[in-house]
Amino acid sequence: MSVEILDGKTIRSFVEDEGAFNSSVDGRFAALDTNRDGLLSYSEMAKELMSLRVLEKHFGVDEAAMSPDELVELYHGLYARFDHDGNGTVDLDEFRAEMKEVMLAVANGLGFLPVQMVVEEGSFLKVAVDREQAKAAC
Repeated sequence: MSVEILDGKTIRSFVEDEGAFNSSVDGRFAALDTNRDGLLSYSEMAKELMSLRVLEKHFGVDEAAMSPDELVELYHGLYARFDHDGNGTVDLDEFRAEMKEVMLAVANGLGFLPVQMVVEEGSFLKVAVDREQAKAAC
């Protein structure tokens, strides 16, 4: 983890750079696709979401205070956001589209004022910051 300064423009610029964004998203998709079938099942994505404590870190939900049934329902809801066609799996195009939407929502939430934030190494936010710093160094 590192402390970085970023704003909505940094994230938007990353998302708009289709090559950089798709490369990063495709890498994450490949890492999640443990059986290498080109699709993400609920179990493949749920492991990642649970290991990252997404609900706790990003939505302020205390997972320990929730029943197992409530957690499963919430994670199924998150998965359903990615499964645009409702066929029970997430393909690369669906994953890209949803990650783009998520990143743009984060950018809109940050707005134009820079904020200091702790970001995880390898996260999309860290990639966006590193990309912006590399551009500034040129």
